[in-house]
Amino acid sequence: GGTTFYFVTGGTDEALRRAREAAGTRDVRIGGGVETIRQYLQKRDIDELHLAISPTLLGSGEHLLSGIDLLELGYELTEHTPSAAATHILLARSAR
Repeated sequence: GGTTFYFVTGGTDEALRRAREAAGTRDVRIGGGVETIRQYLQKRDIDELHLAISPTLLGSGEHLLSGIDLLELGYELTEHTPSAAATHILLARSAR
């Protein structure tokens, strides 16, 4: 589909810098595990976060928002859409 993936080992700052350079004026999307998303959230590098929460019991796993105060970081719930399969939540960060 025309998507190119680059694997960066120099940390989140380098990865975001390179992604912004490659994207130009287009949006940058961050992929990764829970710890990657937590790092970007804590640094306020995520403008919008789309969470799809499915009613499936997986066990203990990793905790995405444990110890993160989204309100203090400037995030707010801007949209939520519930369905039988999942609830979609959109969080947005106010301008810095």
